[in-house]
Amino acid sequence: MDRSQEIIRTSWIGIAANVLLAGFKAVVGILASSVAIVLDAVNNLSDALSSVITIVGTKLSQRPADRKHPFGFGRIEYFSAIIIAVIVLSAGITSLVESVKKIVNPSEPSYTTTTLIVIVAAIIVKFVLGRYVKCKGERLKSDALIASGSDALFDAVITLTTLVSAGVMLLWGISLDGILGAVISVVIIKAGVEMLASPVNALLGTSIPAELTSQITKEVSSFEGVHGVFDLVLHNYGTDVMMGSLHINVNDTMSAYDIHGLTRKISAQMFERHGIIMTIGVYAVATGDNRRAELQSEVMQTLSVHKEIVQVHGFYYSEADGILSVDIVPDISVHDDTTLVSQLTSEISPLVPGMRIVIVIDHNYCES
Repeated sequence: MDRSQEIIRTSWIGIAANVLLAGFKAVVGILASSVAIVLDAVNNLSDALSSVITIVGTKLSQRPADRKHPFGFGRIEYFSAIIIAVIVLSAGITSLVESVKKIVNPSEPSYTTTTLIVIVAAIIVKFVLGRYVKCKGERLKSDALIASGSDALFDAVITLTTLVSAGVMLLWGISLDGILGAVISVVIIKAGVEMLASPVNALLGTSIPAELTSQITKEVSSFEGVHGVFDLVLHNYGTDVMMGSLHINVNDTMSAYDIHGLTRKISAQMFERHGIIMTIGVYAVATGDNRRAELQSEVMQTLSVHKEIVQVHGFYYSEADGILSVDIVPDISVHDDTTLVSQLTSEISPLVPGMRIVIVIDHNYCES
């Protein structure tokens, strides 16, 4: 069973559990002539909505790429997670409003044996369901399942809090219903914001995990002929599609044919090991006893003495075109790129009088 099938099956289990719990509550409510329990049963049916959203989102994300969407529809999963996170956030805000009302106007709860049975059953079902769905979501790296499982767990916690506060009220006459409800509501709101942040960040684009950066850099550097790895960029188009690019240093004596073969090998390995469709760019390292190699060494030394510069690469010099270009990666503390470029240009200019100097600022650091 592949990932999408597991997500869909888990979501169907969530729907089935909520429908069965709703049916149980409805039957008990009708037999006990309790409108409140019947309405709670209807609420359980609405809880199945998050599972339905997950199923729809997962199915849509599996649609094949087309001309308008050449990278596929994998990111639809993120939208599913956002919708469910908004549902959780809304539930937390609604619960907070109701809790504040209870603090302002406290009332003594009234429970019968029937309602207690329903509450205990709801707590058990929701807790087991929530743990199962959330664990599945974490294993399958599905934000939608994680959010759906958390939603069920919060339902269980809210119901348990209501039961505990009722017990305290009946035993000691102290009303904690509103206070406990407010505390739990704040926790839910906080969790809802965090749930929302994960898929939103995935859509906006987040920094590459250090472990993955290190692994890719190590693997690419191990190829014969590669003398440095730079400018690693990855774009996530869902859990199944990842595209990226990087640059490698190669000696300027290497033929186009050999470079072609090398980049093909690197791209193939990146796809086989990581599922990344990788584009490889090339920086030529000046070798031999010539003016270009001498300038490269002088420029690198001049720039490397600056503590605010993390990395220098991409050196290019063309006397025919009258240009010297180099890429730098500044430290995160640098906020004024223009001033830094102006300063560095003034330092390099004496090395190549009359030539145009281009310093490219690159904030995407990839350690070679």
